[in-house]
This record gives sequence, C-alpha cells and structure tokens, in this order.
Amino acid sequence: MTDKRIALSDARTLLARIQKGKSAQDCRDKQVIFSQGDEADAAFYLEKGKVKMAVVSGRGKEAVLAILEPGDFFGESCLVTGHPLRMSTATSMGESRVLRFQKEAVVRLLREDSEFANLFVSYALARTVRVEEDLTDQLFNSTEKRLARVLLVLAHFGKDGQHQHVVPKISQETLAQMVGASRSRVSSFMNKFKKLGFIDYKNGLSVNNSLLLMLLHD
Repeated sequence: MTDKRIALSDARTLLARIQKGKSAQDCRDKQVIFSQGDEADAAFYLEKGKVKMAVVSGRGKEAVLAILEPGDFFGESCLVTGHPLRMSTATSMGESRVLRFQKEAVVRLLREDSEFANLFVSYALARTVRVEEDLTDQLFNSTEKRLARVLLVLAHFGKDGQHQHVVPKISQETLAQMVGASRSRVSSFMNKFKKLGFIDYKNGLSVNNSLLLMLLHD
C-alpha cells in the first residue's frame, strides 16, 4: 500500500517554484472542482480537506477512484499531450482548500527547472505504482479483501498507533463505489469486520491494524 503523497518539504519546494498562474480556491461541501468532460487546463494541489475523485459510465454508474487528502496533486493528467478533457470528476468532501495551477505555467517549469521536474516526476511515478496496486487489487482480490484494503489505506495503516480513525466520515455507499460492490454487500462485510474486532464505531469509524490479517488470509 504505497503512499503517493510527497514529503511536505518537497511539496513546499514544488509550490514555491510556481510563481505564475497560481491561485487559491476555498470549496464548500460537495462543490465540484472540475467535471468529467471539462477542458483540462489546470493542475491542482489539495492544501486542506478531502476531495473525491470519481468517474461516471455511459449508463450513469459512478465509481470512486480515490479519496484525496492534503498533500495530493490531482488533475495533473492535463500535462500529458492528447488529454484535452477531464477523465474524472473532483468533488470536495466537506470544506477544502485547493491551489490551482495553469497548465502552461507547470509545463514551462517542467521544461526549464530540473529540480522541479525531478520532484514532480518522482511524485508521478509513486502515483503510478499506487494505480497498479489498485488495479491488481480489483483484478485478483475478493470483495472482502478489496474492502479491507480500502479501509487500511484510508486509515493510513502502519503510521500511528493500533487504532486510527478513518477521515473523512465516509458512507457505505462511497465505500461500495470504491470497492466495486453493492452497498448491501459492503454492509455485510463491515458487520463481519466489527464482530471480529477489526473495526469499531466508538469514536467514529476506527480501523485496527489486525484488519491486515484479512488481506493475508488465503
């Protein structure tokens, strides 16, 4: 479970180097930052709050790709030639603050500033590893294991303590969209995890590191 966020010091270095084409945006709960199909003309950095990344199929079915946290870049696919339109929708979960960078300003720095380019490429590669992990999870793991992995990722498994709160408060509907299963199926597994002591709801949703056993069990 790779952490795709860059170190705070590296993030500050990146942000400080972008002097032109930069603006801050305060977002309210459920505010759409950009929508699938919009012109891809800027990259973003999440400074505060949470952002949901989702994609909607032609039949109207939504799949949640990720829940972003402070320290995440998003919308950077606009920097890739041949991607003029947004492939997903970014929505604020609660109040959030994002920094917006015009595409031209970032592209210019990537060409002219080697330190900026190295840091950004390192971040992009780490994100690619995370995407590969997610794809492998979807292809080969059961719904139960996929749910366990999502919970561990949201709880920042392995960083602090035995129990860690999942932030933000996330609905079972959103979990179902992230896992690729029905809400009733996710609810059934959440009840099972609670009975086994892997999670509890005493102070919000807390995840016990022992949930890792669910991933290791054949």
